Amino acid sequence: MSLAPWDELRTALHVARAGTVSGAAQALGVHHATVIRHVDALEDRLGVKLFQRHAKGYSPTEAGQALAEVAGGAEQNFDALAARLHGLQDGISGELVITTVPELCLLIMPAVQSLVAAHPALKPCLRTEERVLQLEYGEAHLAIRAGARPQEPDNVVQALGHLPFALYGAESYLAQHGTPKDLDDLSTHRFIGADVTHIRAPFDVWLQKAGHKVGLRSNSSMVRAEATRAGLGLGFLTPALVPGGLVQVLAPQPEWAVPIWLVTHVDLHRSAKVQAATAAFKQILAPASG
Repeated sequence: MSLAPWDELRTALHVARAGTVSGAAQALGVHHATVIRHVDALEDRLGVKLFQRHAKGYSPTEAGQALAEVAGGAEQNFDALAARLHGLQDGISGELVITTVPELCLLIMPAVQSLVAAHPALKPCLRTEERVLQLEYGEAHLAIRAGARPQEPDNVVQALGHLPFALYGAESYLAQHGTPKDLDDLSTHRFIGADVTHIRAPFDVWLQKAGHKVGLRSNSSMVRAEATRAGLGLGFLTPALVPGGLVQVLAPQPEWAVPIWLVTHVDLHRSAKVQAATAAFKQILAPASG
């Protein structure tokens, strides 16, 4: 939408205040020809005379006086809006929408906690969806993503390292099937794996290529963790988020690690709020990823 009508209104307001074209031009920092053009265009647009032209300058007509009153109020509202928008851009307050996958929610909670402790005016909102939220459409301020490097244009992508995953089993499962000593000792065991439509994580890809028996599949990380704890098979979990009752069978392997990325949109990346959030997530997630 063109801002020309507002430019014309503002020009007319300054002409009414100054009483001269030169005075309005000086106040607005424009050429006097621009002032004349704006006033003439506004009068043509409205179909009324706003000023009486005379040797000493411009005097507002009754219509001009009415317009100046309305334009003065509009100018105050615009100034207030500009101050508010400046505060939203430069202040660390208001809503902060973070999107991530469910598997990372517990891992990022310490970062959210430290962020709110440092900036009590922030109101974080954590969104987890199968659909990738579009930062360019303002659906979130930043994203914590796992897997392949995000490729959306106009996003700033920062690597946070790799989240390690190890192999775990319940004591009941290990008592019945034994504890594998190494990777070569896994052929007789069954595993908890992702649903065939959700095989994207490096450890799930590894499991599929290895051809080991899968005792239960699920698209939910929570379900897979509970199935592992129930003794239905060996499961892949990150050591930082292992529920009670599980024993680490094999240490994290490089080919099982999941890349973690912090993603922001270029238009919001430098705002104070997003920069504060970025620093908090880097501080918490980078050491956890290793």
